[in-house]
Amino acid sequence: MFGRLVSLCLLLLLLSRTKWYLKIIKPTREVYLNTNEMTKQEELRQLDEKMGKECKCALKHEAIQAVAGSGTAEAQIVFVGEAPGAKEDKTGEPFVGAAGKVLSELLDSIELAREDVYITNIVKYRPPNNRDPLPEEVAACWSWLQAQLAIIKPKIIVPLGRHALARFVSGCKISEDHGKLFHREIAGLGKCAIYASYHPAASIYNRKLRDTLKADFAQIPKIVN
Repeated sequence: MFGRLVSLCLLLLLLSRTKWYLKIIKPTREVYLNTNEMTKQEELRQLDEKMGKECKCALKHEAIQAVAGSGTAEAQIVFVGEAPGAKEDKTGEPFVGAAGKVLSELLDSIELAREDVYITNIVKYRPPNNRDPLPEEVAACWSWLQAQLAIIKPKIIVPLGRHALARFVSGCKISEDHGKLFHREIAGLGKCAIYASYHPAASIYNRKLRDTLKADFAQIPKIVN
């Protein structure tokens, strides 16, 4: 009888400690996991802060500020434009003008929000009068984009427009190669999936391209999944 009582006491003691473990240790582990999820976003934030100070692009002396990018570091899809415009230069956010509105509509058409993806540009500073970036300006900002992509590790990179596409896939014509998937080795990143798309601004000047853009965007979830 005494032996059974001792066994029962030990069992109750064990159960009480198990409950204590579940109550204290498990939440601690959940907090730890949540901290890990934030680490990637924080790493991206620190990179942008560092590169904003160290980038040698001559455009930084004329621009109001760098436009590093926006969205989640956990993105499976990264959209890459050419360079910021006037509104982007003022706000520090990419694609906030007329082209940005079109981009948001295109994302909505495939049931995505801007917060679900990452949006950036090849060049991080606005060229004067929105001219095309010079080769040396592109080269000066390229390592910044490379580092962003290395952190995010997206399943697919979507260059928007011919200038952005040319940086990832040489010898292409956007009029012929939009809606096509390419696989290219990129230094520091390995083999990447590159999906060619018109720039959203193209549909502002040519309304007929809006349906083409929608059709091309409709393929993106299929590629990712």
